[in-house]
Amino acid sequence: MRIGLQIPSFTFPGGTEKIGPTFTRMVREADQGGLDSLWVMDHFFQIGVVGRPEEPMLEGYSALSYAAAITERITLGTLVTGTVYRHPGILVKTVTTLDVLSGGRAWLSIGAAWNDEESRGLGIPFPPTAERFERLEETLKIALQMWKGDETPFEGAHYRLERPLNSPPALRRPHPPILIGGGGEKKTLRLVAKYADACNLFDGDELPRKLEVLREHCEREGRDYADIQKTALSFMAPGDPSVDRAVDIAGRLAEAGIEHVIFSQGTGQDLPGLLSEARPQIEKIIPAGR
Repeated sequence: MRIGLQIPSFTFPGGTEKIGPTFTRMVREADQGGLDSLWVMDHFFQIGVVGRPEEPMLEGYSALSYAAAITERITLGTLVTGTVYRHPGILVKTVTTLDVLSGGRAWLSIGAAWNDEESRGLGIPFPPTAERFERLEETLKIALQMWKGDETPFEGAHYRLERPLNSPPALRRPHPPILIGGGGEKKTLRLVAKYADACNLFDGDELPRKLEVLREHCEREGRDYADIQKTALSFMAPGDPSVDRAVDIAGRLAEAGIEHVIFSQGTGQDLPGLLSEARPQIEKIIPAGR
C-alpha cells in the first residue's frame, strides 16, 4: 500500500507570510517520513467543499516545482489538472520540466474539469461537458505522442500541433505516469482503461462499483486491469486524525482493491507526521503486493 498526502488548503495560521514556511515544513516532513506521493489541487480559486473562493490558493505546478526543490524522493502531482486550463503542448512541457528537475518524480494527473466559477472568473474558456471530454482525450493522445518523441503533426478536432517537440525528454520511463481522476462510469473510467497508468476515486460506498466498472472497461479495451494503479482520496474527520484511524482506513481500502491511499490534509490537521508514524504499521498489516 502506497501512502500519499494531499494539501488542498493554504489557509494556515499567521496569514500569507506563513504559507511558505508552513508548506515547506509539511512537504519536507512528508518526504523525510517516507510517504510515497505529494499532491496539490489544480485550482485557482478555493473550492466550496474546502473553503471560500477568496481563501489562499497557490498555482499547482509552481507549488510542485518548489516542492521538488526541497525534497528527494516523494513523487509529485496534482489532484487533478483540469484539461481546459492549459494547452496540451504546454501542459506536457510543464509536467516534463517537473519530471526532469525532480529526477523523474512527476505525475500527469488530469480530468475533464468541473469548476466553471474559477474559469469564468479568470476568463478561461469552459466548453460544455461533452467537448471537455473530447479535449481530455486529445490531450492524452498528445501527451503520449510527445513522450514517445514523435514530432509528427497532430490534427485533432480541437487541437492542432504542427511540431509537437518535447526537449528535453522526461526522465521517467516510458513516461511520467498518467493518472485520470474521477469516477464517471461511461467516459472517465473508459479513458482510464484506454490511456492511464492510474485512476483516482473517492473513498466511499460507491468505490467497489467504480472498480468493477473499470474492470469491465479494461476487458473491452483489451487492457490488463492489474496494470492500472488504483488510488483513492480519503479524509479523516477534523476531530479524528489519529494513527489508528489512518491504519484502519488503509486496511479497509486495501481490502477493496486500492493500492495507493491519498489522505487529504484537513483544516487544523497536521497529517505529515501522523502518516509517517502510521506508515510502518500499514506496511506491516497489509500483505505485500496490495
